[in-house]
Amino acid sequence: MIILPYVLMLSISVIAIAISACLIRLIIGPSVIDRLLALDTLFLNATCLIVVLGVYWATTDMFEAALLVAMLGFVSTAALARYFTTGHVID
Repeated sequence: MIILPYVLMLSISVIAIAISACLIRLIIGPSVIDRLLALDTLFLNATCLIVVLGVYWATTDMFEAALLVAMLGFVSTAALARYFTTGHVID
């Protein structure tokens, strides 16, 4: 079990690199669809980061925060996709 903190720090570093790549795509994305997919992937990476930090800090409170971020990511992606296709969110 001595290797677990090193693996967790490595995974945090890899997730941080993925988050920065998503931010770059979100900023310079050539189309709206690329930006929307980058935002969805950014929410997924943030959820993964929160879960890994919860394991690293040995707390269960982070898992509730990860659930909230995942729900917010799903709702915002669905709402933005609907807005970009039809022009409005609610009929």
